[in-house]
Amino acid sequence: MTIKRTKAVVLPLYNDNLIRALLGLKIEEREIPELKPDEVLIKLGASPCNPSDIAFLRGGYNIVKPVPVVPGFEAMGEVVETGTEAQHLLNKKVSCFSQEDSDGTWAEYFRAKAKDCIVLKDGINNDQAACLSINPLTAVGMFELVEKAGNVPFVLNAAGGQVPVFMRVLAAEKGIEVINIVRKEEQVEQLRNAGQKMVLNSTAEDFSDQLAQACNTLNPLFAFDAVASEISGQMLNSLPEEGTLVIYGGLSGQSVSGIDTMGVIFKRKKVIGFNLNEWIAEMDENTFKEQTNHVQDLFIEEKFKTQIQGSYKLEDVVTGIRAYIKSMSAGKILLKGDL
Repeated sequence: MTIKRTKAVVLPLYNDNLIRALLGLKIEEREIPELKPDEVLIKLGASPCNPSDIAFLRGGYNIVKPVPVVPGFEAMGEVVETGTEAQHLLNKKVSCFSQEDSDGTWAEYFRAKAKDCIVLKDGINNDQAACLSINPLTAVGMFELVEKAGNVPFVLNAAGGQVPVFMRVLAAEKGIEVINIVRKEEQVEQLRNAGQKMVLNSTAEDFSDQLAQACNTLNPLFAFDAVASEISGQMLNSLPEEGTLVIYGGLSGQSVSGIDTMGVIFKRKKVIGFNLNEWIAEMDENTFKEQTNHVQDLFIEEKFKTQIQGSYKLEDVVTGIRAYIKSMSAGKILLKGDL
């Protein structure tokens, strides 16, 4: 291996206080371990900051790695070196999603498993390719539930977020109506101006009544929630019999609450989680390739587009993440390499 060291963002310690966690981030030279046979070394093009990255910095994510560690779960770049079993990826541009127990993607060069790499098609923009895995595949995976149930209407909490944007695109292709829940009146106006008929503000005094009325009208069987809080319970309670609340994030940092016990017992309502890693693990190699090719086509056709509010050098990671947490609805921030 010719490249032995890399400049990287390093998290020395987890801290539940996000500002302190950010202020602890350092730019350091890191040694690159010898590649295993099934690994590749990727030169960074761009890597986004996602809500999962924020939770990771705070030590509140499902994955906790030994520190000091390089954060970052998702990126795109060019494969510059490979292990003996991954030579077919050499010099390929790839998008990757990895939660291995090792350094992540916020580095000039980073390692990834060959199986976690998606070879990029011609025509897909590098910045969009950096955000190819987590949010788009989460949307596609959860939308499968809707399709299997017969293309039924559904509810989206945090509807101004990127996953809900993708789910609305998929719903529109099938003619499925959606109930959108946001927290700001400006988001209500944005979604209505974009053609959404049902947009509710969760801060409104009569929100519960509005939600119940909307669910009575559309009869949705699913509610998808990236927040987790008392609104989770309100959504499940408003669903009809056999309705399902799908939790795929915990942006509030709170527990799911307010669930009507009798609805669970007598109306067979349930709460499930969506784990992207598990969904991917259930697919064989050909199915995964079909899914990722489909997602790439959606980006190339500009049906899918990740909103990006700014790009930053690795050295400016703190400035970038501060901008992101100040206004997540304004879009992702990217940490850019020299590709």
